[in-house]
Amino acid sequence: MRTAADRGTGRVGSVGSAAAPSARRRRWKVPKTFAWATVTPFAAWAVARVAGLERDSLTTQLMTGTPYVAAASLVPLLLSALTRNRAVTAVALVTTAALGLSVLPRAFRSGDPAVAAAGTPLRVLTLNTLFGRAEPDAVMDLVRRLDPDVFSTQELTPGMVKDLRAAGLEEILPYQVLEPEWSAGGSGLYARYPLTPRKDLFEAIGHNMPAALMTVPGTKPVEIVDVHPFPPLGRQVYDWTAALEALPSAAPDTIRILAGDFNASLDHAAMRRFLSRGYQDAAAVAGEGLTPTWPVNRRVPALITIDHIVVDRRVGVDAVSVHTVPGTDHRAVFADLRLPSPS
Repeated sequence: MRTAADRGTGRVGSVGSAAAPSARRRRWKVPKTFAWATVTPFAAWAVARVAGLERDSLTTQLMTGTPYVAAASLVPLLLSALTRNRAVTAVALVTTAALGLSVLPRAFRSGDPAVAAAGTPLRVLTLNTLFGRAEPDAVMDLVRRLDPDVFSTQELTPGMVKDLRAAGLEEILPYQVLEPEWSAGGSGLYARYPLTPRKDLFEAIGHNMPAALMTVPGTKPVEIVDVHPFPPLGRQVYDWTAALEALPSAAPDTIRILAGDFNASLDHAAMRRFLSRGYQDAAAVAGEGLTPTWPVNRRVPALITIDHIVVDRRVGVDAVSVHTVPGTDHRAVFADLRLPSPS
């Protein structure tokens, strides 16, 4: 038989057990207004990224942070789910999906494996030497280890040309098309095979951008372009856009490779428009498209990917790697490519 005390205890226990879940629900429910305030900036970023709405210098520079924004968009997605509001949750879900689809494919290998494995090998290396401050011995160690067929350099100074010659670069890559300057404007191509300068291929807007036709055994000649537009800072953003638009489109009768410091990431609409003209980013094809290349050798790690090796879509990409070189704030990008067989 239950006593009055027992019945009283039972009543109290019943009320407590019913109240506890209700209290937990109130505790973990996020206010709808707060969730909207959190989701809205990410949704605006997603719209700008997908629609290519960046126009001025600030928005262009901010757009390089899209991979980090895509990762952070999971936070407002979680908060929106805790509101139990379908509208804010739907917006957050679409936002995260849009940003993720813009970024994640670069982290996974794509392309036809058969194309990547077949054809004539061509190894390409590119490095911005930071006003010629890259350590020549470190550059030579990288060249000897990777054994590139062509080496595209930016911010190449006459002093750097002299130092690389003394270090033995011309013994390995004896053919050159060089346009050095005592500034950020210098650039140059070093190659294992003969180079014929191409002076009228396109209008170089920004720094020097030498181009050459390289004779490669076993396949047709290949055009190599050393790319280095101005960075999109201030009013230079208009020159930067014009420089990417001026680069030559892919051509059916020519295999072309463009390597250098594009001062652009794959989140820039101008860069995507350029790639849509018959090209692909080698690092993105190899699943290394999110590996940052700038800035390095500083207190902060490399954050953004602005150095690229861009290839004709008919070119296979076997592997891509990124390497730190002392003395410069850019990382070197190396691509092991496969040229299509001559028809």
